[in-house]
Amino acid sequence: MIGENLRKIRESKSLGVNQLSRMSGINASYISNLENNKRKNPSIETLQKIADALEVSVYDFFKDNINNKNVNKNEKTIESDLPIVPEEFTDADEARAYVDKHQIFGSDGFDADRLDDVEILEFANALLEQMRMVSYKYKK
Repeated sequence: MIGENLRKIRESKSLGVNQLSRMSGINASYISNLENNKRKNPSIETLQKIADALEVSVYDFFKDNINNKNVNKNEKTIESDLPIVPEEFTDADEARAYVDKHQIFGSDGFDADRLDDVEILEFANALLEQMRMVSYKYKK
């Protein structure tokens, strides 16, 4: 899936493997091996470098049915732009997408869209801090 999607995205942008290699800093043979499913478990860092070079999100490499024409880097969604929860939110749109993803916050009339950019950043970062603290309790 990763390799097939990587190839589709790269070809949709009219890029060769060597061009993508230069843009991403990832060895061309490694990219080729990914595309041909000879490499199965690339690191998140490697995928992020390739995704950045292609101007897509890492999530796009894992989609079942990818439509390259509709990949829009400017559209903020938790699935496409935040496959990994950051250490700290610095972008209000990303923070809002993260908060909106959790349905529990829709109860009791909470509306993240009513918070200004500073408030949503504070709220999302407070959630991250709470998750870190709770995760220590359940760490095995």
